[in-house]
Amino acid sequence: MYKVFIVDDEPFIIEGLYDIIDWGGMDMEIVGHAENGKDALEALARRPADILITDISMPVMNGLALIRSARETLNADLKVIVLSGFNEFDYLKEGMRLGIENYLLKPINLEELKATLANTISKLNEARASNNFNEQSIRILRDNVMYRWLMNQIDPAQFGERAELLGIRLDTPYVAIAIISMAHLQRETLDWMATRNESDYGTSIIAFRDMEGDVVVVFKLNEREDGLEQAAQLLRNFRAEWPGKEQPRLSLGSAEKLEDAAHSYAHARKAQEYYMIYPDREIVRYDELPSGQGDNQQRFPLDWAEYAQLIMAKEKEELLHRLEDDFAQLQKREGLTPADIRDTGMELAVRLKMQLEEIRHDEETQLFQGSFDQLRQAASLEQVVEMLKEAAGLTVDALIRDVKSPIVQQVLNHIKDAFNEDLSLKKLGAMYNIHPVYLGQLFHKEVNETFTEYMNKYRVEKAKELLKNTTLKVHDIATNVGYWETGYFYKQFKKHVGISPSEYRGLL
Repeated sequence: MYKVFIVDDEPFIIEGLYDIIDWGGMDMEIVGHAENGKDALEALARRPADILITDISMPVMNGLALIRSARETLNADLKVIVLSGFNEFDYLKEGMRLGIENYLLKPINLEELKATLANTISKLNEARASNNFNEQSIRILRDNVMYRWLMNQIDPAQFGERAELLGIRLDTPYVAIAIISMAHLQRETLDWMATRNESDYGTSIIAFRDMEGDVVVVFKLNEREDGLEQAAQLLRNFRAEWPGKEQPRLSLGSAEKLEDAAHSYAHARKAQEYYMIYPDREIVRYDELPSGQGDNQQRFPLDWAEYAQLIMAKEKEELLHRLEDDFAQLQKREGLTPADIRDTGMELAVRLKMQLEEIRHDEETQLFQGSFDQLRQAASLEQVVEMLKEAAGLTVDALIRDVKSPIVQQVLNHIKDAFNEDLSLKKLGAMYNIHPVYLGQLFHKEVNETFTEYMNKYRVEKAKELLKNTTLKVHDIATNVGYWETGYFYKQFKKHVGISPSEYRGLL
């Protein structure tokens, strides 16, 4: 609700303005009034307003002097409506120079006043939306630049230019990356985390959101080992201070040189997965994972690439046999301890979960919970292998269940080949000899989206690829992905991406 302040040396004018306008109905409220410019200026300093309605001719300080002073000292964007009993050109000319909304003569024409107020509200709404949009655009750009940096998707020189533009300072030799993840993570989490600064914890941070929706914290470290411990302590403090009932999952990557920050982010992401195994830990640190310090990829003794191929091929029996054979061979290795066997099992279980999530683009926490509970309690090789066989079986079974009915699968395949054509349930129903209403119901049941929702999301994703990889104009891209009306394309793109196509291209 916008705030209005009234100034006039005639009390009946002020009283009349209170009564003749339905201020609440126009999304406004009167926050005060005064009978001269000096009193008004003092009152406005205590109770800021968005709109000033003022007389011109008043004692002590006239209306024009009030406007100038209020704009200079209180609010440069203050909207002003002038009331005057004098139809004098000099007053009007000075008022126009000051950028007033209107110059209304007394006695006041009610309809003209209402129209002026409505127009002023419209301008304020546009300004507010523009400010919010600018803040959101900068936030999106900042998140995008930081994420691409941690994914090695941006040239160092280009990153340096954009970081300087956005006020991002990375001026320490080392960094460590942490991830804060919650099921219902709100933007306020990032804003709250961003207020934790050097004076609070003795180290500097940069916080942003990644494409997974998690908060990523970049700790700027002057010392490698000591700095990593400082970062861990900050996370413990953060957890202790966290105001919500739901506790966040905190993971901490390795301390790396600035140019190797991507390794720390990958390690923090990997450590997040181990909350399935260590749900009660305050922080899961990469350097405390079962494989010990160093690169888990190199220490993992099994050929993960072959496991991944069997999963993708849905070869369940062969995958289970492979598990049995590999762990039987591991048991024969000299110097291998039971703890090593359990650690390898933990690593493999986490990879199975991550592989399924990568394929299905969805969280798989519940699916694997029972298997991880068993693994934590495993006391023998046989128990470890049984747990892993269960997890591997669940992984392949989940992929097998994803196979659609023949009709829906044909429709999905046709969409891939002809997404830029004029597709509809009616046309597809005729093509596959099925009633369009029944096809729509079947599609929604198996894909968990309506046909229209799926088509819009699919086309927007294709548009994003063209915006990233081509120099085509936006209206040409709209046509290429199946939108014949550019306006509708803009609407759907902004709905699914949050920004316009042109703004999205500007972030790349």
